Amino acid sequence: MYTQLDIETHFDGKLKIAYLNQPETMNALTKPSLSDLKDFIKECNEDHTVRCVAISGRGRAFCSGQNLDDAFVQGNEHHDNDIIRKIVVDYYNPLVTEITHCKKPVVALVNGPAVGAGAMLALICDFVLAVDKSYFAQAFSNIGLIPDTGGTYFLPKLLGRQLANYLAFTGKKLSAEESKSYGLVAEVFNEEEFAPKSMEILEKMSNMPTAALKLTKKAFAQSYNNTLKEQLELEGDLQQEAAETEDFIEGVNAFLQKRKPNYKGK
Repeated sequence: MYTQLDIETHFDGKLKIAYLNQPETMNALTKPSLSDLKDFIKECNEDHTVRCVAISGRGRAFCSGQNLDDAFVQGNEHHDNDIIRKIVVDYYNPLVTEITHCKKPVVALVNGPAVGAGAMLALICDFVLAVDKSYFAQAFSNIGLIPDTGGTYFLPKLLGRQLANYLAFTGKKLSAEESKSYGLVAEVFNEEEFAPKSMEILEKMSNMPTAALKLTKKAFAQSYNNTLKEQLELEGDLQQEAAETEDFIEGVNAFLQKRKPNYKGK
């Protein structure tokens, strides 16, 4: 079904992992791969069996950013007048929207370099697990562009204005450990531990009360624009919605009965 992705399914369908599968280009993004990834996230979002989604890369890189050969007609110095805008609007923006609005946790498994749009592809996910040899670089300025793939929205919020400017202006590479210290990465593992430790976390996410996680994502997203009063009111509304789920009842019963909860994601 997907020509640019390698899909793995685990835990009876609760977890789906999409691997960017163009290792010869360090998984550079093309229009087909962006469309495939958007469709994959949309499909997972609509599939009630899926409880957790992950994105990774085959080979030695997570993603090297936009494939320039795919974007431009070679020999045309000025390119089409609005080709960049078309790629951003028609391919990147829909993917960003699908990932950030997904009702399931979306985890980036960064197995190697994540550069430009590849770095932002990881950072717009709900959290990042990275191998210690990986690095992140906002390389847009190196070719005279600005951060896209949600970069101008998320980077200042993740890093603050000064550091966002510094990394965007210079294109400096951040190691996985540096990225963790700045709050861009949740966990860093060595190469031997990366796969098993990441899978442990993904298995846990696949068995969590998914409806509550969806509502948590919604509350965090709206906090960017809400006053404290508005956010407190939203918390009350969403907490009531969470309390009406089957998973809440199961969680309370499991606590009272001193057993492990068996969440269904409902």
